[in-house]
Amino acid sequence: MATLAAAALSTASNDVSCGVALKTRKNGVATAGSDERVHALDELQIDFSDGPCLTAFRSHSVILVADTRNERRWRDYVEVVWQNGIGSILAVPLDVVGEAEAVMKFYSTARRGFSAPDITAAEEFADSASKSLCLALTISQLRHARDDLTTAMQSRSTIDTAVGIVMAQNRCGRDTAIKVLTRASNSRNVKLRDIAATVIASVSGETDSAAYFDE
Repeated sequence: MATLAAAALSTASNDVSCGVALKTRKNGVATAGSDERVHALDELQIDFSDGPCLTAFRSHSVILVADTRNERRWRDYVEVVWQNGIGSILAVPLDVVGEAEAVMKFYSTARRGFSAPDITAAEEFADSASKSLCLALTISQLRHARDDLTTAMQSRSTIDTAVGIVMAQNRCGRDTAIKVLTRASNSRNVKLRDIAATVIASVSGETDSAAYFDE
């Protein structure tokens, strides 16, 4: 996405780099760039804890730095950016699903490198990119949900098997067997599933217990 966006806005006289930053509650911030220059600029903005791209993140609005040499906002940051060969910056927020936030960042080596048509083109590209990113996020969320469900079912299967073993060995009811395992988990500060796996291993000799269901 970043590579395509950079190519779309670059011309023979205007070398444009592009980066995409995605922030989610579960995974934090993920970034991608069309070239190594973007990664260096991302690190620089993080060091300053402010800048046009972070402002676009927070305000959900398009931010343009037409000329880093004469920009009065984020003065320390843009001064270093100028020294690193960047003449102008454009940050466009992406409309993504749920609690996720994303922004597309364009860096030009030219001062006033983004004309009004360029800004319109960047916004149109960002609108299309938002749809692709939303689809990727939905697939990722479904994958995480499946993995969480699989883990929960594996844990339940392991615990249920261990409960049955304790019931048979101690000739007790299910509630009592669960209390035995829970007490062992608390006293040893070990997860209940791990205690259950240890009980199963002591009987079967196996170190892993697979759940009895198809993925």
